[in-house]
Amino acid sequence: MSAHTFEPVRSDTCTPSRAARELSFLRGEFDLAVQLGHVRTVPDEGGGGGRLVERAEIDRLRAQDGFPDTLRDRVRVVGTTDGAELMDISAGRFTRLARLGVLVPAKVYVNRYGAVVWLYLTEELKHFAAVTENTHLLKGRTPETLRGQLAEGVDLRARNWRMRQLGCLLRQAEDPWARAGALAALLPPVEVADVVEDPYERAWVNRLRPALPGQTLAGTSFAHVAERITTAQDADEIEWLRSDLAHSVEEARALSPAPRPVVRRTKPTTRPTPRPIPPLARTVTARVEPTPVPVNPAGPTDESMAGKAEPTTRAAESLMRVVEPRRIPGGRAPERRHVPRVRPAPAPVPRFPGTGPTSPRSTRRLRAWLRREAPRPTEV
Repeated sequence: MSAHTFEPVRSDTCTPSRAARELSFLRGEFDLAVQLGHVRTVPDEGGGGGRLVERAEIDRLRAQDGFPDTLRDRVRVVGTTDGAELMDISAGRFTRLARLGVLVPAKVYVNRYGAVVWLYLTEELKHFAAVTENTHLLKGRTPETLRGQLAEGVDLRARNWRMRQLGCLLRQAEDPWARAGALAALLPPVEVADVVEDPYERAWVNRLRPALPGQTLAGTSFAHVAERITTAQDADEIEWLRSDLAHSVEEARALSPAPRPVVRRTKPTTRPTPRPIPPLARTVTARVEPTPVPVNPAGPTDESMAGKAEPTTRAAESLMRVVEPRRIPGGRAPERRHVPRVRPAPAPVPRFPGTGPTSPRSTRRLRAWLRREAPRPTEV
């Protein structure tokens, strides 16, 4: 090998996908091995919230005899039909034993038809069939007490599956808050809110609440089926989980309180010294005193104003044309024509002294209008 070849440094941990490939597991088999405790994991300290597998754990499993067949046999699961054939009993008897809680399922899923499929570990089924004390359950008539429970509709498969999941979650919990989150994963949110009344503690418990395998169906048409499987249904089971949750929260509260928002205390602001309000300025609504008009002795008089008005009156009179009636031959009455009515020019407005003389208005427009409106004499 060349001295310039770069060799990456092996990390102390690896992701679950990488660990499943190195252990010759399918991803479903690896997850089941982790739940059953066959593969030990550590929390992801990088903040991802998942689990990692140490390199030493992978080396330990690979060093076992018969690897990987012996390890995969521990997580091999079968359904009802294959399990009954493995135990040499009928499928009906196998289902009755599972409903009575004698056989504990290890995995569950909902198929495309909405039916719940329970899977059981082959290793546990073989061990149950090999025990001599279980022969009366496998052969002969079912005991009367068990038949009475079946007649009442007892079905402990979902409850036993939840207890197996809870055991796995409690093994992975490293502090009381994580254990409280594991217990809250099996309770309805209403029950959790009733036990953990503090909103900050409840938010922290819900954050540490892990997701069960069946809860991935949320939002689908089979969500109600998954909720019935993953949530506690019986009254005694709910009461037992509530009691353990309250005890775990008390223990966690004494060990390390739940995180709360930091209250920032600000310094009190100093108010400025009040000052008197200045008086308001004069506004348009205030009473305005009349301004005295200075008397100018040299101001215009009535005679001067009348003298200025005479040229304007003469100009208006010169523009007015008197149209005499014209006689029509034949002795008819004189024809009357319409004479436009001319309004007299307005009197000049007196101005205050010092504003300058007033220029006379132009009469050009008035003359043009009179010339246009006056009729022309017709020739006889």
